[in-house]
Amino acid sequence: TEIFKTIFYQPILNFVVFLYNVIPGHDLGVTIIVLTIIIKLILLPLSKSSIKSQKELQELQPKLEELKKKHANNKEELGRATLELYKQHKINPFSSCLPLLIQLPFLIAVFQVFRDNFSASSLNYLYPFIHKPETINNIAFGFLDLSANHNLILAVLAGAAQFWQSKMLITKRPEKKVPGTKDEDFAAIMNQQMMYILPLMTVWFSYTFPAGLALYWFILTVLGGVQQYFIFKKKEAEVLHKS
Repeated sequence: TEIFKTIFYQPILNFVVFLYNVIPGHDLGVTIIVLTIIIKLILLPLSKSSIKSQKELQELQPKLEELKKKHANNKEELGRATLELYKQHKINPFSSCLPLLIQLPFLIAVFQVFRDNFSASSLNYLYPFIHKPETINNIAFGFLDLSANHNLILAVLAGAAQFWQSKMLITKRPEKKVPGTKDEDFAAIMNQQMMYILPLMTVWFSYTFPAGLALYWFILTVLGGVQQYFIFKKKEAEVLHKS
């Protein structure tokens, strides 16, 4: 809709063209990398909150599965027990979803900008104070055509980055069964499946769409993985310090 284009699409398009104009060499690949870093920094507080919540929910999954088995025939009691479990661990189950929902319009807008490949019609959305280049060179780093679909190398890189990021979220199963964590097989299986399904989906979409979008997704996922790594390391250090 025009409202979406005005609020999200147009500002991001203008920012991309602005970066393209000011970056030495006018390299679209470098522009995408700089754009991704800036967007990641702007959304850093939201993504940080989302990552922490996702990890906490993953760690709580075995106990949630145990509650489902214990109260399989009483949905009302299951709801109360689940809420009590969240309360004990000070977890808001919606806190991991809200930041993702807030980021979603930005991701869609970036997708549409690169999907349009900076066509003449899309450049009509530039603000008057943004210089409109005669053409935008889609060749990045001197060899990579960011307007072309079916770039297998970038697609595989994006999928590999997604696998790395997803694997960090998977909670390791305990070697010994303890009360409250038994019968976690179903949760573990689901986690394992998602760890492979998400990267495969990433490879497919990255391969199908223009390489510029695949490059953006690859850089964004790598930055997200690096952020996860340091958040988890900090959490592990805090746990060791308390113990």
